[in-house]
Parts: sequence; structure tokens; C-alpha cells
Amino acid sequence: MIDKIIKAYNEAVFETDKEAAFAVVYAAMAEGLSAEDIVFKVVIPAIEEMMANITRDPDANLAQHFMTAQIAAEVTEKMLEKFQQPPEMIGRVVIGTAAGDLHSLGKRIVMGCLKALMVDVVDLGVNVPPERFVDEALAREAQIIAVSAMMVHTATGENGARRVRQILRERGLEDRFRLVVGGAPYRFDNELYQSVGADGWAADGLSAGKMIVDMIRGMKREAV
Repeated sequence: MIDKIIKAYNEAVFETDKEAAFAVVYAAMAEGLSAEDIVFKVVIPAIEEMMANITRDPDANLAQHFMTAQIAAEVTEKMLEKFQQPPEMIGRVVIGTAAGDLHSLGKRIVMGCLKALMVDVVDLGVNVPPERFVDEALAREAQIIAVSAMMVHTATGENGARRVRQILRERGLEDRFRLVVGGAPYRFDNELYQSVGADGWAADGLSAGKMIVDMIRGMKREAV
């Protein structure tokens, strides 16, 4: 039964048909599948499959990435309400678009993937001052600060990730958080993330989800 459900869900997601995806999920639950199984055996593998597809085809449709992430996030949120016990979240991320930048699509894709991968996400919105990234990360006890920038001057400017890194250094917090970045400028220059002081970057929203999850798990291993 599970293979049939996975196939139907994947087809719905591939077609970016949210109603069909939810229909598959609710039909599966009517047949006895638990909310936990829906998330861990259907939704998360679908996200991972999309990540693999992006690796094979980096030019895959951005709108499809967005809808895949959004569907996964919405299904996960609905299923979490039905879990027999509250799930253990992997970690927490504060995410926003750098000061001076009003683009939000890439950030929203990352958020959708993270929610589906059981990461708590705090959305700071767009045009976020560097100080707020650090203040919110402290207040929310996050592990990751994620800064999105879709323009070169917001990616490399003094009010973006570079200033976030400086604040972390000034406050002695560099061991407390990991700083990750994403957006078009980083795709054009794969080494740019290092020059702005980030610990990692991803070429697209779906890959960013996996990178951040791996980074959180690595931090937890280091803390043991």
C-alpha cells in the first residue's frame, strides 16, 4: 500500500497539484496510515527525491521547486496536528532577506523544505537588519542564521551576511551559531560565501534544506 501512496503523492507534487496531494494524504489516512507515516515515509522522501532531481538537473523549474516546498510544508503542518506525541524537531533556524533586499521567493522555498524536514523556522521577513538576525537567533535559541540575498550589493554589502559575521565575532558568538547564505549572487560565484564570512551556502532552496539539516546534526555531534 505504501508504495502506491508514495507514487500517487509524488505524481501530485510533480504536477504541483496541492489539492491532489492532500487528497492522496487523506485517502491514505482513511486506509489506516498514521500521520507520522505520512511525514516520514511519504513527504520527506518526496523532498529528498526532488533534491536528487535538482542535482541531476540544476536548471529545473523554480516555480516547481517553490510549489514542492509549499505543498510539503502544508502537508507536514497538518500532519503534525495529528501526531500521537509532539514530534522532536531537529533544530531551529532564523531566516530572512538581507537589509536592502525585498526578494522573498528563495527564502520561502527554503522555509518550506525545512518545515517538511522537521526544522523549526523563524521567518524574519525581508529587509532585515544584521543586528536583528543575531538578536533573534539568541532569543529563539536557534542553531542557524540564514541570510538570503538576491542582488550583488545586498549579498556583499556592509549590512548583509558580512556584518552578521562581524557582530557574531564582536559578541563572542561564533561558536554558538552557523551562518549560511543563499541567492543568485552566490550561484554566479561559488566562493562568494566565504568572502562574506558564511559557513555554507546552497545553489537552490531545496538543497539549502538538506545543507542546513546536515549542519545542525553536525553541531549536535560536536556538542556531545
